[in-house]
Amino acid sequence: MQANRIDLYSDTQSRPTDAMRKAMAEAPVGDEQRGEDPSVNQLCAMTAALLGKEAAVFMPSGTMCNEIAILLHCRPGDEIIADQTAHIINAEGGGPAAFAGALIRPLDGARGIYTADQAEAAIRDKGRYTPNSRMIEIEQTSNFGGGTVWPLAAIEAVAEVAKRHDLALHMDGARLLNAVVASGVAAKDYAATFDTLWIDLSKGLGCPVGAVLAGSAELINQAWQWKQRMGGAMRQAGIIAAAGVHALEHHVERLAEDNGNARHFADLIAEVPGISIDPETVETNIVFFDVVGAEQSAPAIAEGLAGHGVRIGPMGETTMRAVTHIDVDRAMIEEAASALRAVVTGA
Repeated sequence: MQANRIDLYSDTQSRPTDAMRKAMAEAPVGDEQRGEDPSVNQLCAMTAALLGKEAAVFMPSGTMCNEIAILLHCRPGDEIIADQTAHIINAEGGGPAAFAGALIRPLDGARGIYTADQAEAAIRDKGRYTPNSRMIEIEQTSNFGGGTVWPLAAIEAVAEVAKRHDLALHMDGARLLNAVVASGVAAKDYAATFDTLWIDLSKGLGCPVGAVLAGSAELINQAWQWKQRMGGAMRQAGIIAAAGVHALEHHVERLAEDNGNARHFADLIAEVPGISIDPETVETNIVFFDVVGAEQSAPAIAEGLAGHGVRIGPMGETTMRAVTHIDVDRAMIEEAASALRAVVTGA
């Protein structure tokens, strides 16, 4: 088996560039827990400005951002409204229940995007027998929805529902900046109606670790206490925060390349017998495709691809997911598509 020369398993597989490594090596550092790390402070200020919020806090991961945001807004027995594909439901180890004692009411959206009417219908009538509806969550882009972009108008409609019912509004912004470059809508405009939201540094932006949670100064001050409780103090974290500063300065606009490569990959594999995909559904850097028409299962195809030095993740028996990122260029995309054709057709 070859090494994964072309790794499309996830954009979390992205690695820091030489320029990013240099920035990390030269970063001024201090005690971030005491507010004395200049690189961490710069990253948080940049993120807060990008998102139009008062303050921000550097976290080890996006999952920690989500869990702390839930702790800020919810109490045990409260209920969160989210799409059934949401990361907080499917990929955080039951964190909302374990940490906050919160329930999640899943909505059946269209490729990860639900309507304001669905959100409205999910809000509980207040009473002694039911959970308290407390928070509405949106994931931008929707990962398991296929990298779909929440339109600004749809967000604003859901936000109006949240405001009318006095519910908190939180964005899982793991791939928010992919949505920004795909839609032309500024991050600040997407963020305007949210009480809390975060951006991931370790996906398309190419950093080795980290995420940044933003909100009001009061909420971020509270978030710091939860970060401390969870053991998230990172001391001289400027070494990794500098990667985020570099990424925000140099890697945002290039996300358009990842989005374009994903669409190109979808166009190429749509021509492979046994593979089912509508390239028009590919909006950002995530490509879901169905192999039900092939003679092999998705795990078997993934194993065959590994022999070509290509890694694409199976998502069950008949579905696969490819995610483009900074380490995969157009030539590699074309090679991966050729390898997929060879494995599926035996040619």
